[in-house]
Amino acid sequence: MTPTSATGRPDRRVRRAGFTLVELLMTVAIIGLAAGAVVLSVPDPRPSVSEDAERFAARLSRAREEAVMTNRPVAVETTAAGYGFSAFDGAEWSPLTDGPFGRESWSDGLTVSPAEPVRVVFDPTGVAEPATVTLSRDGQSSRVAIDGAGEVTIDG
Repeated sequence: MTPTSATGRPDRRVRRAGFTLVELLMTVAIIGLAAGAVVLSVPDPRPSVSEDAERFAARLSRAREEAVMTNRPVAVETTAAGYGFSAFDGAEWSPLTDGPFGRESWSDGLTVSPAEPVRVVFDPTGVAEPATVTLSRDGQSSRVAIDGAGEVTIDG
């Protein structure tokens, strides 16, 4: 039997199952906003410039300690691609690879100034020629300086 209204006409408001177009568009918009919020809150996976500078300075300090403890000159050479350590055994320079002295590459997007290679040699007393290396990326920069006494400092 067909439902009828008080006037005797059949009820034409038949409810169909499903979602309306407006409901679907609102759902997609809400999901898009949520995804955008997640993407914007994810931190940059690259280490910050100051973290790179701290890591480099710590390794420089360790190279100075190595020179004093082993009573031999230890050198670090920085390039645009990274840095590495070597030690003088009395006849020739040989690369250091143990512990913190492995060859290290700068993180992505990091620029090094000066662009030409910088070589710093710590003598067995810990003294070194003064040098400065500036690391920068996206408007941020940190300067790692080695003074004449071989002390390593970070500015920025």
